[in-house]
Amino acid sequence: MSAAPTTQAPSDTGTGASVKAVVGLLVLFEFVSGFLQMGMVPLLPKIGDRLGATDSDLSWVVAVQLLAAAVCVPAFGRLGDLHGHRLLLRISLATVAAGTCLVALAPSFEVLLLGRVLQGPLAALLPLEIALVRDRLPVGPARRAIARLVGALTVGSLLGALVMGAADEALGDIRLTLLLPAVLTVVCVPVSFLSVPESRRLASGRVDLPGIVLLGAAMIGLLLGVSAAEEKGWLAAPVLVPIGAGAVLLAVFTAVELRRADPLLDLRAMRGRGSAPFYLASFLFGVFFFGSQAPNATFWAADPAETGYGFALSALSISLMSLPGAVCSVVGSTLTARIAGRTGYRRALIGAFTLVALSFGSFAVLHDAWWQMSLTYAVLGFAVGLALGAMPTVVVEAGDPSRSGVATAVYNNVKTLGGAVAGGVFASVLGTLLTADGEAPGERAYVVLWLVAGACALAAAGAVALAHREEGAPVAAR
Repeated sequence: MSAAPTTQAPSDTGTGASVKAVVGLLVLFEFVSGFLQMGMVPLLPKIGDRLGATDSDLSWVVAVQLLAAAVCVPAFGRLGDLHGHRLLLRISLATVAAGTCLVALAPSFEVLLLGRVLQGPLAALLPLEIALVRDRLPVGPARRAIARLVGALTVGSLLGALVMGAADEALGDIRLTLLLPAVLTVVCVPVSFLSVPESRRLASGRVDLPGIVLLGAAMIGLLLGVSAAEEKGWLAAPVLVPIGAGAVLLAVFTAVELRRADPLLDLRAMRGRGSAPFYLASFLFGVFFFGSQAPNATFWAADPAETGYGFALSALSISLMSLPGAVCSVVGSTLTARIAGRTGYRRALIGAFTLVALSFGSFAVLHDAWWQMSLTYAVLGFAVGLALGAMPTVVVEAGDPSRSGVATAVYNNVKTLGGAVAGGVFASVLGTLLTADGEAPGERAYVVLWLVAGACALAAAGAVALAHREEGAPVAAR
């Protein structure tokens, strides 16, 4: 695909030097993004208690936000390429702030899920920021800026889980605790108007409205089908019909996108051994990264006297138990450039995904003592941090500069789609494989989830190994 023609932005506010100075603001936004994403995890059991949601229901708290993100990320990325990444960054922050406030004040589980839908643009922040710094900075400084953004995301994730757990312990009211991230996101909105420069190079073309509608409808169909499987079973018509409709809509979406000159997702860029394996790995990455978050928290919070497994941990204890993993995730993302510089990005990713697979295998076998899982979580965190740091760099350098927002959005969207699918499927597994009394997911359900996550990590390592690409060489434009 030939590169889309570009136009000059209406105003050229700021130079490369000014962008270096304002990277700190972008880092702040990513810190808050990580804080919000992981800060919810240790609170899920208490949210379920307050709103009367089951453990399998709580998986939808993660899945529905990822579903919204699967549509928002490419749409916001394309709009950013056309109208300016700073403008869409501000819109994303405002929408996320509204959703976070709704989550904090939600009177019912359904309203909370609506708030999570409004948090969908949260996943669009990083692609918009990466596109902005890539537009403004040379390759070397842009790489360092991207590493800082990913590092801020992981640091925010680390402190989010810890601070939210501590706040819940201190305040004793889950609603007050949820107001903390609401305040942070609201503050980010006026901060985004301070001195963030706009993109200088804008793409030409139009927004792919048919693509947005088709992708959104396909995701809703898949979500409805998977959600019905918990009650109806996988072979029932209320499950097969919406899943089949979603699959057909995805096929139509693919056909439409391949024919458009200005597609919502540049699927052509995903073809060939230079790109396709990385996108497959991104999807599998989303399955085990996002899909395991809620189940891990509910497993740790489970009372062994009632379920035969778990550790009856509070929100703060869950945060402390996951702290080694969060710290190691920061270390892994920080060392990404150094490790990949010595081994190459492909080998670094293969090693990271292999460690992830071994970690989930350890969870499946060793989960009777909290310290076993905490140590394994540290290894898992390092591997995930390394993968999070390496994947965006590989993908963004393969795209045309004028469509870097969409290029990065494709990676994030594929990863998010994997998480959305995993959230629904994992919720169904937790709602199907129950304890003898039928009151809670059985231990076997969690073992199945960990084994599936490990298999996905191994498959991701295999996909990266199949990629044919010289280090540092962008994929040829199509």
